[in-house]
Amino acid sequence: MIAITVGEPAGIGLELVSQLAANNELTDCVLIGDEDWIRHSLPVEDSTPVHHIPMLEKSRFGHLNVNNSGYVLATIKAAALGCLSGQYQAMVTCPIHKGVINDAGIQFSGHTEYLAEITATPKVVMMLLNEVMKVALVTTHIPLKDVSSHVTDSEIKQVVRILNSDMISKFGVKKPEIAVCGLNPHAGEDGHLGREELDTIIPALANLRQEGIDLCGPIPADTLFTPDKVKQYDAILAMYHDQGLAPLKYAGFGESVNMTLGLPIIRTSVDHGTALDIAGQRIAKAGSLRAAIKLARTCVNRSGETQQV
Repeated sequence: MIAITVGEPAGIGLELVSQLAANNELTDCVLIGDEDWIRHSLPVEDSTPVHHIPMLEKSRFGHLNVNNSGYVLATIKAAALGCLSGQYQAMVTCPIHKGVINDAGIQFSGHTEYLAEITATPKVVMMLLNEVMKVALVTTHIPLKDVSSHVTDSEIKQVVRILNSDMISKFGVKKPEIAVCGLNPHAGEDGHLGREELDTIIPALANLRQEGIDLCGPIPADTLFTPDKVKQYDAILAMYHDQGLAPLKYAGFGESVNMTLGLPIIRTSVDHGTALDIAGQRIAKAGSLRAAIKLARTCVNRSGETQQV
């Protein structure tokens, strides 16, 4: 079974789930959330099982309620613990709203970090992917002014090792070719536009190559994210959030998948937010959720094949 958390109740998550249920696309899934809320939106004849977690207060589409923040986190935790126990084989998450969770007085930076905490995983990596490219990140949800101080030798090495390992285990790539972005314009221009490449990135990549990891870079991001270049690599490592995700979403927004690497469980998610402005209007498109579920199934099947071998 694949656990699907329905996300922020004021957002479009439940609409997306309902679309897939109407097409009979959730036959191996269980939904995690408030059962009354979920059943009200699903087709009457749908028999998808629900792991009931009650909302504290009734929700309205498009209207955030801080009192339901704990409920949203409880659904994520239930899915993750279910995966750890073997009750579920993977989890797929619908979008949540980080701002309202923080407004509720709960320090929260995103699914990625929260799942690392729940699973006691010391280091995880955020990756988004579509049919055009796979992009992983060295840094995720931090202010741009703090990125440079977080691009360290240790951070780069940990992220690359996890990326390389999961490209092999989860995607079946025997010898992944990974392209690495520079941090600065023109990858630092030999130190004239910043020294992070010379002082940190290049030495880290040299050490990783000695471990047998196939790396190219650092490459200027404005050169790397071109159609011909992207095709040459199995994955791309960007130094910060928008450097990697802006071109990826341009290439396939609404059809891309967010995946957390390094976890002891399989977790995928959509590539978009809660879309409060259109929630409840039944116009949101379920392409990204469909792709996230498909990828989760693929990873589960590959994991099963590996265990049999």
